[in-house]
Amino acid sequence: MDEHSTDATYRVTADELRSFIERIERLEAEKKDIADQQKEVMAEAKARGYDTKVMRKIIALRKRDKDEIAEEEAVLELYKEALGM
Repeated sequence: MDEHSTDATYRVTADELRSFIERIERLEAEKKDIADQQKEVMAEAKARGYDTKVMRKIIALRKRDKDEIAEEEAVLELYKEALGM
């Protein structure tokens, strides 16, 4: 390779790298904006009297498989019964 091709390859690689970095930075900024919006929604729910801790649990449950949740709840009930709760 001559010096001109090496410089062109370097420029393309540097431009591509810069593009990836800038895209990631934009996504991180968007992620922060979304997290801020989620906090605002939770603050609004809390101000209206909702239990945000329970809301977070429900959100986590909705992401999980129903069979997995049912199995976990069955084991929990079994353990509570064994402890007389």
